[in-house]
Amino acid sequence: MASSDSRSATLLTAVLSGLTAEAGRLQPRTVALRRTIHRRPEIGLDLPHTRDAILAELADLPLRLHLGQEVTSVVGVLEGGRPGPTVLLRADMDALPLQEDTGLAFRSEVDGAMHACGHDTHVAMLASAARVLAHHREELAGRVLFMFQPGEEGFHGARHMIADGLLDRHGPAGLPKAAYALHISATLPSGELHTRPGPIMAATDVLRVTVVGRGGHASAPHDAVDPVPAAAAMVGALQTMVTRKVDTHQPVVLTIARITAGTTNNIIPETAELEGTLRTMSEPVRSALREEIRRVCRHTALAHDCTARIEIEHGYPVTVNDPAAATRVTELGTRLLGARKVATMPTPIMGAEDFSYVLDRVPGALAFLGACSPGKDPMSAAPNHSNRVTFDEAAMVPGVALYAGLALRHLL
Repeated sequence: MASSDSRSATLLTAVLSGLTAEAGRLQPRTVALRRTIHRRPEIGLDLPHTRDAILAELADLPLRLHLGQEVTSVVGVLEGGRPGPTVLLRADMDALPLQEDTGLAFRSEVDGAMHACGHDTHVAMLASAARVLAHHREELAGRVLFMFQPGEEGFHGARHMIADGLLDRHGPAGLPKAAYALHISATLPSGELHTRPGPIMAATDVLRVTVVGRGGHASAPHDAVDPVPAAAAMVGALQTMVTRKVDTHQPVVLTIARITAGTTNNIIPETAELEGTLRTMSEPVRSALREEIRRVCRHTALAHDCTARIEIEHGYPVTVNDPAAATRVTELGTRLLGARKVATMPTPIMGAEDFSYVLDRVPGALAFLGACSPGKDPMSAAPNHSNRVTFDEAAMVPGVALYAGLALRHLL
């Protein structure tokens, strides 16, 4: 047994030592696929052009390919030369509803759509990682699931893929042994890897409130019931509620991002609308705040002689990294990139990620890959979700190596 373990360790060391060079040789393919997808961004759960670009890139590889029944997902299955566990690697595919303003030669050709979160790079890196792993197929003890997922940007694409059998229909009985995802970032130094054990991204819910009063002439507010002061008071009351009801050691963000009321200056409107987001890092706090939001909005409206219709749309759960999996990510990053390029995040971030649905069922980890463009300062560079965001394509080389290396760590 010790001899077998020693041989596996020696093989792993040898393969990992050449991984970055393999990824480098594939860089022209990686860049070409990324730019093809970048030019034709698609939003939501129906991404036919992106799906077809992925299928064309994977066509010559020894993968079993499965297409989603209800969404345009792609699952590639690479069977190793020997039996063993399953490792899942995820790349999200969808774009954002933004008009691109980067000036890139390969900028979006679709009005109102842009790959502003770097999902085009995720797809390209995972496709090239599949090519690397296919080269080592006979050495693998187990299989790799390549999860190409639509609808990450608020459409619950991962949940749809799980419902379609992602975790239990592509290998022997039982869940994958581990699951990993990389997310590129324009505001981290290029080629750096950042992650942490435990919670890494927040749960998210959408809050919508309609305050109902009674319309009238703006010169006679006493003859009407004005919903605007009630809505304004509601914003302040919600902020106060967070500071009074939540332990200061529990991260919470409650932002009212839109207030809409009225049509002109001399009419008191019948209704006022508020919309915002709730971000939390624990399910008990999340559940408690949903009830507190309803209570505050209802009673603030009543204090102004109004009523309130309150809707809280449940979003993604907290993204929680398995501590052992996060350690494997940092150890691999140190081997491939060097210790200076790997950082443990001191705190989670309050963005949300639907890879959380996978990590709810499979031990694994999400990590951020820096890709700040050359000549730009990460502190001031246009961030992900900006219409001016750009990414350093050179960072995709370590990204491909990391994706492949994470599978190899489990299967060699």
